Amino acid sequence: QVRLVESGGGLVQAGDSLRLSCAASGRPFNSLAMGWFRQAPGKEREFVASISRSFGNTEYADSVKDRFTISRDNAKNTVYLQMNSLKAEDTAVYYCTAKRTIVTAPAPTEFDFWGQGTQVTVYS
Repeated sequence: QVRLVESGGGLVQAGDSLRLSCAASGRPFNSLAMGWFRQAPGKEREFVASISRSFGNTEYADSVKDRFTISRDNAKNTVYLQMNSLKAEDTAVYYCTAKRTIVTAPAPTEFDFWGQGTQVTVYS
């Protein structure tokens, strides 16, 4: 099993920045691809970003490309989501995700493990 604990959510104004963190435990962190999803009220959960276990390959949803950046620190077993130029439509619960992959796998969009989520609210 993989345990994922998100932090860093909060209430911010449109145009501000926020950084989410997710600490992983239970399996070697460098064996996991990591990602972020979000779910807004009344909407389905949607993919936001992911990063491969090796080589730093990333994938982004079109809605966040050029505003959000996913990164990982293998020494700290932590993945980050830097969110800039936040918009009201970014308001959602953000979930950290993990997936066991092979070394050469690209950044995935489907995952095996999920965190409990952290609320991000952007007001205009």
